[in-house]
Amino acid sequence: MKVMTAREAKNRFGEFLDASRREPVVITRDDRPVGIMVSIEDAADTLLPEFLLDKTPGYDGWLFEKVTATLERTDAGQTTLHAHDEAMALLRERVAARNRRA
Repeated sequence: MKVMTAREAKNRFGEFLDASRREPVVITRDDRPVGIMVSIEDAADTLLPEFLLDKTPGYDGWLFEKVTATLERTDAGQTTLHAHDEAMALLRERVAARNRRA
């Protein structure tokens, strides 16, 4: 995941947009993460459309299939589940590690 300061994102907006099409970009201010930019394609694979975008025809069916497939992979032991607090802690650790490297 790429990390950019808010100033870098503003001054190099084209690069910022291009980077977000390849991977999520964490935006920092005063060395703290304050936002994240993801491509519309990546956002479609999350619950963001549920909150932000108009649903396209067939969206509910698509979401049901995604959830069903994830549950099947979990039942088959092909993935692991984390409790919400644990998942958020792991995410915070990853972001912090990337911020330290940047």
